[in-house]
Amino acid sequence: MSSHDTTPTGGETYASAGVDLDAADDVVERIKPHVARTTRPGVLDTIGGFGGLFELDTERYRKPVIVTATDGVGTKLAIARQLGRHDTVGIDLVAMVVDDIVVSGAEPQVFLDYVAIGKLDPDVVTELVAGIAEGCVRAGCALVGGETAEHPGVMPATDYDLAGFAVGMVEKDAILGPHRVSDGDVLIGMAASGLHSNGYSLARRLVEGLDLSEHHGLDRPLGDALLEPTAIYTKPCLALAEAGLVNALCHVTGGGLPGNLPRVLPESLGADVDTSSWTPGPLFELMGRLGQVEREEMFRVFNMGVGMVAVVPEHAVEAAVGLLSEHDVEAWVMGRVTGPAGVRLS
Repeated sequence: MSSHDTTPTGGETYASAGVDLDAADDVVERIKPHVARTTRPGVLDTIGGFGGLFELDTERYRKPVIVTATDGVGTKLAIARQLGRHDTVGIDLVAMVVDDIVVSGAEPQVFLDYVAIGKLDPDVVTELVAGIAEGCVRAGCALVGGETAEHPGVMPATDYDLAGFAVGMVEKDAILGPHRVSDGDVLIGMAASGLHSNGYSLARRLVEGLDLSEHHGLDRPLGDALLEPTAIYTKPCLALAEAGLVNALCHVTGGGLPGNLPRVLPESLGADVDTSSWTPGPLFELMGRLGQVEREEMFRVFNMGVGMVAVVPEHAVEAAVGLLSEHDVEAWVMGRVTGPAGVRLS
C-alpha cells in the first residue's frame, strides 16, 4: 500500500468520537421548510451557504442605521428539557433578541441561531428550529443562517443551549430613546405573556419538587405556564413608531422595571409607576408565595406582568393604547416620567 493511500483502515472516525455528520445533514434537510416560512424581501440566498445574504432597501432608507442584538434563553431551557418539549423555546430565543432591537425603533431584518447540543438528535433540533422560525414569522424577520454544534464529552447527551443574533434597520432621525423623552411623558404598559425568559434560576428553585403536570392553583398545568413563550412586540411597537406616537420603548428583561426603565430615560428624570394599575397574574403570585419572596425582589427579578413599556407624549396616550389594542396587545397607562432620577413603585 502506498504511503499516500487515504483509504479508511478501520481506525478512529468522527462518529466514534461522538459527532454524527449524517444526522447533521438530516437536520439541514428537515429544517428547510421551516426556514422557508421566514423569507422576506431582501433575502438573496437559501440556507446551506457559508453566510446569509440580505440586500438593504436603499430606496426605503435615506440614512440607515444598523441595530444589532444577541441573547439566549437561559435556564428556561432546563424546564423544556425536563418536560421533553422543545417547540416553544425557539420563540423565546427570537423574542429576547428582536424585542431588544425594536426599542430603538428598528425593524428586525435577519436572524441567525446557534444550537449547541451534547448529542445531535434530529427530532429535538428540528423542534427547536421550528420554534425559531415561528418566532421569526411573528417578528417579520428572515432566518438566514445558523449553526448546530455537537459537543460530545463536553455536554451531557440530552443537554443543549441556544443563542441568537439579529440585525435591524432604522432611519437615523427616527431612532427612539432617552433623547426624545420629556418630563410629563406617560408610561404605557404592554402585558407580558408570562415570565418570558428571565428569572428562571429563581423560578426553578421555587418549583423544585413540584409536579409540573399539576395546576397548583393556575388555570393550566404549571409546566405549560412556565413554558409560555415570550411575547414578541415587534410589529405593534413598529406601528407606534411609524405613527409618531412613541418617544422611547423599554423591553422589561433581567432587572425588571426598576432595572430597565432608567435605560430609556434621561439621566435627570425618573418614573413614578402605579403598580395598582395592573394585576401581575397568578403565576407571579404563585412564585412569590412558594418562596415567600419579598415584593421588591419580585420586581427586580421578574417582569411582573409587563413585558414592554412605551413612553409616549401625553397627547398621544389614547391613540397609542388604541393602536396597541388593534394589534391585540393589552395595554394601559401605568405611570409617568418625572424627576428626580429613579424608578418609584407605588
